[in-house]
Amino acid sequence: MSTALTVDQVEQFRHDGFLVVESLFDPEEARRVLEISHLDPEIAAEAKDNENHEGDGVATRLVYRPNLGDNAYSALAASQRLVAPMEQIYSSPMCHYYTLNMLKDPGTGGWAWHQDYGYHYKEFFYPNYISVMVALDPATAENGCLRVVKGSNRLGRLEHSGLGSQLIANRDRVDLALEHMEEITCELSPGSVLYFDGNILHASHQNRSQQSRWSLVISYVPASNVWVKQEPSTITRIEPLDDGALEEAIARHEALVNK
Repeated sequence: MSTALTVDQVEQFRHDGFLVVESLFDPEEARRVLEISHLDPEIAAEAKDNENHEGDGVATRLVYRPNLGDNAYSALAASQRLVAPMEQIYSSPMCHYYTLNMLKDPGTGGWAWHQDYGYHYKEFFYPNYISVMVALDPATAENGCLRVVKGSNRLGRLEHSGLGSQLIANRDRVDLALEHMEEITCELSPGSVLYFDGNILHASHQNRSQQSRWSLVISYVPASNVWVKQEPSTITRIEPLDDGALEEAIARHEALVNK
């Protein structure tokens, strides 16, 4: 399956800081990975609560995965379908940094405005950093889908400070961005994908619906970026998987969790 971006799509991403690609994965593939996630004992054992909003008592539940492995989540992260558009955008092979299993059940979740590069500029010399959300459940305004500030990637990295378990972008700059730029609600159907630049401001409300919003959020850098910390790099060069290898990995994981 070809996932090549058009010239206009590449330009849109670079100008606006985000790009939605509908049905990059088949809804049935998304359903199978969602079912695996619900049955996976590692998800239940490793899920942690992030208290992102001080004092509100509502946690963001997630699993942090710094390494690729033999599982459906890693296969999606390394799939040619997902990786090829980023290779176009950056004219470079891509490296995996981490994967998050986002477990946004009813009554949970919420992130204040921030930039992903605001978290990770101490690791990477260049702001060439991209995150990808793969919807497993429907992502809607009601269940707290991602919101982005269109074009805010062109502001560069803003200063960040702590709020609960997360970092938030400078409130005065965020207010100016919201005054002068358009806020976009990024609703996604299962299998659809949101690519977003490391410097775009993004946030999400708590899930106030009865519909869960589980997803994968995967962060990458082009191989041309430079790791600047003294500690050894934790990034992994991706050898993209074709559709056959993706299907085999999903099937192996299904068989494992259904034993």
